[in-house]
Amino acid sequence: MADVPNGEQGCGSPLELFKNIAAQGELVRALKARNAAKNEIDSAVEMLLSLKMSYKAATGEDYKADYPPRDPAPGSDSGLDATEAGEDFVDPWTVQTSSAKGIDYDKLIVRFGSSKIDKELINRIERVTGQRPHRFLRRGIFFSHRDMHQILEAYENKKPFYLYTGRGPSSEAMHVGHLIPFIFTKWLQDVFNVPLVIQMTDDEKYLWKDLTLDQAYGYAVENAKDIIACGFDIKKTFIFSDLDYMGMSPGFYKNVVKIQKHVTFNQVKGIFGFTDSDCIGKISFPAIQAAPSFSNSFPQIFRDRTDVQCLIPCAIDQDPYFRMTRDVAPRIGYPKPALLHSTFFPALQGAQTKMSASDPNSSIFLTDTAKQIKTKVNKHAFSGGRDTTEEHRQFGGNCDVDVSFMYLTFFLEDDDRLEQIRKDYTSGAMLTGELKKELIEVLQPLIAEHQARRKEVTDEIVKEFMTPRKLSYDFE
Repeated sequence: MADVPNGEQGCGSPLELFKNIAAQGELVRALKARNAAKNEIDSAVEMLLSLKMSYKAATGEDYKADYPPRDPAPGSDSGLDATEAGEDFVDPWTVQTSSAKGIDYDKLIVRFGSSKIDKELINRIERVTGQRPHRFLRRGIFFSHRDMHQILEAYENKKPFYLYTGRGPSSEAMHVGHLIPFIFTKWLQDVFNVPLVIQMTDDEKYLWKDLTLDQAYGYAVENAKDIIACGFDIKKTFIFSDLDYMGMSPGFYKNVVKIQKHVTFNQVKGIFGFTDSDCIGKISFPAIQAAPSFSNSFPQIFRDRTDVQCLIPCAIDQDPYFRMTRDVAPRIGYPKPALLHSTFFPALQGAQTKMSASDPNSSIFLTDTAKQIKTKVNKHAFSGGRDTTEEHRQFGGNCDVDVSFMYLTFFLEDDDRLEQIRKDYTSGAMLTGELKKELIEVLQPLIAEHQARRKEVTDEIVKEFMTPRKLSYDFE
């Protein structure tokens, strides 16, 4: 068995046991696939069962492939210790890493039990859609998935699916990092020609932040304007505020209640790190984020159909919600949602720091002027350059930690130009100031064009996007 020293299979942390079970499961499948000797298969199965028993003894729960053992609760000492010891910490509210390169996403895939988006899957997406894969796929920005092959099979067989993503509206101004899931979701909507629902979790922000209900709803409407400015098709897109929609949609609320019935308090404490001091609104909220994964939550769009599978593009920190959803789905008779996970967008000051709406210098906001963009990049973007020009020319810069280069991987469309910049900066031919100039020249028009489109989004257009209605789609 891979990576398990002999005689120590039952030892180690719950996370190590989880990884070992996954690896042993792969071994059993491989042995069966090549028709190995019966005693070899039996021995491997016996080891697998032994590991699962050790896992249950360590965690008090049965092993589930989509359910790694939970990380320490947010704010607990063990979470910080893990980061100091070089372990990344990720949950829906906290992202911590001690590495200037950012989160180790290969480790996160193992920890979360998802699958890597490999070249084979990217090639298949290209074959199925007839479109060049989006730069976020080509560059590993969307790097992990659950059941994407199922979605592609459905599309090939003319079976329906729909897209679901969301936004937690915690402030009026969004930053460029908030655009990442929406830019990619827009591409998915275009290439697959499918309906899309966008959840504005204003109820969540009211529960977690120091906001009034009116403020939370107001932010949802303002953020919806920025989302609409990404170019979504009004005939195929429904944007909804939880505070608004749940009160008018019996189908949505019925699914919330079904999910709530099938998830225990212990489970949400285990998945999300809730404590006995958290308000009961937080404890019940995950069911509300789960409900849009099921088509009959939207009777105006899908009538009473329960069989339309959902594909969710989101940042990997949202995955715990959907691991819970995927666990519940078969028990209430619905298909499991599929997921596409993105990496995190780094703060200007570096991948170890967090972007914050309260710190205007931590990111480029969609309201920034061309001058503000230039100043922020030049003053605050973390550099992978050397201390002196002479050293930089001799030894070159480090693209792995340089935020300007990281931002270019998100926003510069031209692969050849990006590779040339990488080579020039790494060799020392390009200086940090020149690299920052490249980024400024990409960001300034991108933000200006977004601002121009947003100005065109009237209150009437927002109202139309947010009105429950039949959407346009080809499937029966």
